[in-house]
Amino acid sequence: MTSAVSSDLLDLTASLVAIPSLSHQEGQLADAVEAALRLCPWLGVERLGNNVVARTDLGRSSRLILAGHLDTVPPTAGNDQPRLDGDTLYGLGAADMKGGLATFLHLAGTIPEPAVDVTWCFYACEEVARRDSGLAELWQRRPELLGADAAILGEPTGGVVEAGCQGTMRIQVSLVGERAHTARPFTGRNAIHRLGPVLDAIAAYPGRRVVIDGCEYAEQLQAVLVEGGVANNVVPDRAVLTINHRFAPDRDAAEAEASVRLLLDETIEPEDSWEMVEAVAGAPPSLGNPHLSRLVAATGAAPRAKVGWTDVASFAAHGIPATNFGPGDPLLAHTPGEHVSLRELDHAAAVLERVLTTDS
Repeated sequence: MTSAVSSDLLDLTASLVAIPSLSHQEGQLADAVEAALRLCPWLGVERLGNNVVARTDLGRSSRLILAGHLDTVPPTAGNDQPRLDGDTLYGLGAADMKGGLATFLHLAGTIPEPAVDVTWCFYACEEVARRDSGLAELWQRRPELLGADAAILGEPTGGVVEAGCQGTMRIQVSLVGERAHTARPFTGRNAIHRLGPVLDAIAAYPGRRVVIDGCEYAEQLQAVLVEGGVANNVVPDRAVLTINHRFAPDRDAAEAEASVRLLLDETIEPEDSWEMVEAVAGAPPSLGNPHLSRLVAATGAAPRAKVGWTDVASFAAHGIPATNFGPGDPLLAHTPGEHVSLRELDHAAAVLERVLTTDS
């Protein structure tokens, strides 16, 4: 039988899904979150742009931050409105990550005296370029609001801890050739044809695997964009390949880039160019942190590695051990059939309640 609390949590998630919050358009949802948090007299609430932060100030010996992003990707296939099918809620952001946000709001409103001081952080623009990140804005303008001993990011993880995260980088390789008429290609050099060995090397990449704190990180290397060509009758003199590399948190960006250079060394010539467009380090699992180890124990399941990049890395970069935990299947994020179940919401709420009400 569905409990009243469970029903309310599912309804709360549906109400959040019903509020559109595309990246850069989170104002209405930020208003709703702020209004809900201001109903809790035990919380000090501050808003910066479309970022909302609420904190307890109970003088506890440690502080835990629970953070989640307000924004979603654009809708697809009519999933912009919530739809209930029994105990399952379908709709844009149901898993990524309005189920997590609803869980946070539920706990913020029902645990006035947690065993640790708690910071609830709801921020904008996670799904777009990092330069627009609401969390980065908070770090830059109000870093004192984000001080904590550990952080839990409410990304969908299927109710288990997905520890740390992998780094990510984007590299552009420009290969040169020599223009010629396609009727006489032997008088030039086809830059697009030169991509063949580069793509072969990337396709054959074995995928380095690293185990840290019992979690296995699987590195990936993919060609994601190809640009080239002049005209239908011209041998092209330039071809540009964009590569995405996901690298384990035991490496920094410089080490990861060096490994890609080594892999492609025999296919890149001195006149070619190599540009690191963007690189963001990952984050270690940090499961030795007492708050995060209690989280793992509360789930009753073994942790696994987060193979994508999340803002866990943002907290780690500021010296705060962090991990991912939330309701919803991460494989459903950004898909037309995105959904979250009452069972997943209940489990996440119960686990986090246990962590917040015990400090040993």
